Amino acid sequence: MKLPTRVRLIDVGPRDGLQNEKQPVPAAIKIELVHRLQAAGLKEIEVTSYVSPKWVPQMADNHDVMAGITRLTGVAYSVLTPNLKGFESAVLDQPDEIVVFGAASEAFSQKNINCSIAESIERFAPVVEAALAKGIAVRGAMSCTVGCPYEGDIAPERVAYLAKLMADIGVRRVDVADTIGVGTPRRVQAAIEATLQHFSIDAVSGHFHDTYGQALSNTLAALEMGVWNFQSSVSGLGGCPYAKGATGNVATEDVVYLLHGMGIETGIDLDALVDAGAYISEQLGRPSGSRVARALLAKRAG
Repeated sequence: MKLPTRVRLIDVGPRDGLQNEKQPVPAAIKIELVHRLQAAGLKEIEVTSYVSPKWVPQMADNHDVMAGITRLTGVAYSVLTPNLKGFESAVLDQPDEIVVFGAASEAFSQKNINCSIAESIERFAPVVEAALAKGIAVRGAMSCTVGCPYEGDIAPERVAYLAKLMADIGVRRVDVADTIGVGTPRRVQAAIEATLQHFSIDAVSGHFHDTYGQALSNTLAALEMGVWNFQSSVSGLGGCPYAKGATGNVATEDVVYLLHGMGIETGIDLDALVDAGAYISEQLGRPSGSRVARALLAKRAG
């Protein structure tokens, strides 16, 4: 077993973490969160999405947020684009990467975007083509790779099918996401193995939710396979609006603590990251969803 010596984290808090918040979060707070994350050493940040404000009102300020960020050299800023219209809007703000998405579950795809998996990827083909033509990187988010709120367990063959569809339209790298947090290490490894039929290990990232408390175990299972790209959300922000009881993404603070404890480099300052999480948690009026952050903040207070 050869673990990676360095891991690259994408913090998805500003987008995936905040998109389902009921209370409006002002653009200034989102911008400050991005600034704090990059100051803590994050080199990839998922900032916003270009979806209809009717569906996701929280992201209606996408242009303001992107325009307000003081960009740092060496930091990549990604955005979610659900269709060509969204992409055309996003291009105005010069993102470094766009994210398209698809589910490994037919039922989830139908409930979420009212079309089959194949149709959803077909819709993204022109988006990917347009992005690559402009020199913008493309990442594919593969949701429900181990379990679905409607179908239950997802077979690895379904994940391989989705990965192939993504590769066929020109997606350069993919996230293997346990969207509802039901995965356990062996099942997550099976989903990653299926993805590796169509993408190299360097083009695969793990995206784990902590609904059943398995996210760190699943991170370790992915590390054991050589995965060195992961997504997480500061303060454990976020959830899945289509999955009852699905809690947030694994907290970036918890992943960084795990990695540093294993001697794996991240380039992230954990104390500064805890401060970033404390900042956004305070703005939302609730305690941090990160156990590591809560422990370190209590230690500081003591």
